[in-house]
Amino acid sequence: METLKSTPCGATVTVRRVDGAGAVRRRIMDMGITKGTEIYVRKAAPLGDPVEVTVRGYELSLRKADAEMILVEPAKNFSA
Repeated sequence: METLKSTPCGATVTVRRVDGAGAVRRRIMDMGITKGTEIYVRKAAPLGDPVEVTVRGYELSLRKADAEMILVEPAKNFSA
């Protein structure tokens, strides 16, 4: 499964699972990154750390180590 760390800029993905344990996992989930949430990867710093994303309507910067704990899949776009 792909992680948020390996997601290219400009892509929208859906969270499948948040790995990790304890306070780090809880902090990620408190930021609104939970199963089923869509995340748009806005940009990454030149060395890849941090990664700037849009989640639930707000912008968020994540360290590479945190982004690696977030397992994602390509977002499913539904058309009416």
